[in-house]
Amino acid sequence: MEQSFSLFFPPQLLVGSGAVARVGEKVRELGKSQALVVTDKGVVAAGLLERVLGSLEVAGVKAHIFDQTEPNPRDRTVIKAFELAKKREVDAIIGLGGGSPMDVAKAVGVLLTNPGPLQDYLRGSPVRNPLPTVVAIPTTAGTGSEVTQFSVVTDSERKFKAGIASPLLIPRLAIVDPSLMASMPSHLAAATGMDALTHAIEAFVSRNAQPFSDALSLHAIRLIGNYLRPSVANGANEEARSQMAIASTLAGMAFSNAGVGLVHAMSHPLGGHFDIPHGVANAILLPHVMGFNLLARPEKFAQVAEALGAKLEGLSAWQAARAATEAVSQLSSDIGIPQGLRQVGVKEDSLSQVAEDALQMKRAIGWNPRVVSREEIEKIYREAW
Repeated sequence: MEQSFSLFFPPQLLVGSGAVARVGEKVRELGKSQALVVTDKGVVAAGLLERVLGSLEVAGVKAHIFDQTEPNPRDRTVIKAFELAKKREVDAIIGLGGGSPMDVAKAVGVLLTNPGPLQDYLRGSPVRNPLPTVVAIPTTAGTGSEVTQFSVVTDSERKFKAGIASPLLIPRLAIVDPSLMASMPSHLAAATGMDALTHAIEAFVSRNAQPFSDALSLHAIRLIGNYLRPSVANGANEEARSQMAIASTLAGMAFSNAGVGLVHAMSHPLGGHFDIPHGVANAILLPHVMGFNLLARPEKFAQVAEALGAKLEGLSAWQAARAATEAVSQLSSDIGIPQGLRQVGVKEDSLSQVAEDALQMKRAIGWNPRVVSREEIEKIYREAW
């Protein structure tokens, strides 16, 4: 039977160095005049907020700033931002930063137009009403949140990173401006780049993959294989940073339509319990999960290896598939990613509990190409520890 699928992409995407200068113009074109700008202290310190505020001011858009977003943002942060948005009666929300500010912006949008507490949506209640205008402007090349239908927020009560998922969360406008990423420190470029690679690989081997997501994923993998190392080595390398920005957005569009898998199911509990940066957790887990999943998609993993530049001539199909895990491990090592969970503060005696939590990530577990048990998840954690 032929595969049947739906595709969801952002209505408008602006890409290019200097594109952020048009945010005020674009918000005005959408008929909006009061914008909440959700960002974080790092973005403010880097001077990137001023570029957005200047454009909004010229266009006559009043900006209200929320800069208290933390990594792995918590539900209480969303509530604070929502209260400010409601008080100021905003008609647009701009997420400026990495995945955390963009995810908070989307979650605020959900609360502005949908009834009930945030926890309802973090625990599976459907989003029924369209959000206010959301504009997403990434300052890192990794999360792809500017083009996805997901918002990930930590449920403080459960110490659990939970996702809100709906095509209604896809931003009305995404602005991908590589010049905003030039100031990214190398460790952040490394972590976010591996996050993008995880998105691309998991979307490519997902049970929910289809020809459009495959095309997006493979090109993202090729770009990351070519440009992540030079992007980490030198933030002033404009070509490398630009190509990584594109790769991140391509990977975001891929996994927004095909889903992610076991890496994300396992990394979210680590973020909830230990506050590990999402990209770092993904990077550590990725080769281990790939090794587990090889059995289900050997032909696709061979394509991943080829896209990453591995030499496959003379290899058997299985050897070619295994070359993908080796290529990812080498890339991760080259750019300075920690090589084990113990190096980032994960306690060995917690692995049984986080395995149980990972199994609750039913959407990601369901998209994973290989069926997995709680015992197998714990074994993978221990291999990565």
